[in-house]
Amino acid sequence: MTLDPDPAPAAKPAAPARTGAATAPRAEHPGIEAARMFLRNPAAIAGMVLLLIVLAVAIAGPWLYPADPFEIKAAPLTPPFSEEAWLGSDYLGRDVLTALIYGGRATLQVGAVAALLSVLIGITLGAFAGYYGGKVDAVLMKITEFFQVLPALLFAMVVVTLFSPTLVTVTLAIGVVSWTGTARLTRAEFLKYRGLEFVRAERAIGARDARIIWKVILPNALPPLVVSATLAIGAAILFEAGLSFLGLGDPNQMSWGLMIGSSRQYVLSCWWAVAFPGAAIFVTVLAVSLIGDGLNDALNPKLRER
Repeated sequence: MTLDPDPAPAAKPAAPARTGAATAPRAEHPGIEAARMFLRNPAAIAGMVLLLIVLAVAIAGPWLYPADPFEIKAAPLTPPFSEEAWLGSDYLGRDVLTALIYGGRATLQVGAVAALLSVLIGITLGAFAGYYGGKVDAVLMKITEFFQVLPALLFAMVVVTLFSPTLVTVTLAIGVVSWTGTARLTRAEFLKYRGLEFVRAERAIGARDARIIWKVILPNALPPLVVSATLAIGAAILFEAGLSFLGLGDPNQMSWGLMIGSSRQYVLSCWWAVAFPGAAIFVTVLAVSLIGDGLNDALNPKLRER
């Protein structure tokens, strides 16, 4: 009698699929993450709204309210909320509202262009100093230290006095004397990045110094420089107001600083001619500062982890 062979073992049932398998989280683009963090900052949003209002008034105001800011429109020292002048008139009878609208263009233009010039000078010198080091770094830092210890306001006054007080010379003077902080910040960032692996890899494949400086290191060093550039706009606006207050602004171009400077002797009898442009400068600088703080929180990885 023969025994049947052992039956083939039954196939094991397939294991059920894991429905809750964890998947690797998709990395968020740093720019999108920074924008999301910026939009979650109420102070930064408030600053953005304030700045947009100021820009809208400065850009669209002259079209919607065409007038000459130097024209005599009311009796001198007319108080605010009168029929002749909504915000009053200054000691000559010029409309404060008209001067405020048209003066915003010049003030914002000086602030933006002077800050841009300051940032360009600072980034260029700081990048070369931090990347090359050695004698180049020593020479450029000596130049930076010279401008840093030089009284900025005094130097700007000398420049404006030598080359006639126009809007262009005021802008150039502010930009030339206010770049040292950006240069030092840029140098520190380049010193931090120039020895990292991705920079050494670029050198190994034969990349030129210009490519490494402007296309490899600079994009990684931009976050703190963007914050510095934003804050430089507010500093340039205050600088222009200070020069105009001292009588070194462009007398043919209405600006908020010129409004304050020309009416400073009548502040007790014509306070509105000083208070309204002063409030405009305060609001604009505050808005820029809030935006700068928001950008700092959004672009700084250490602050984003809070």
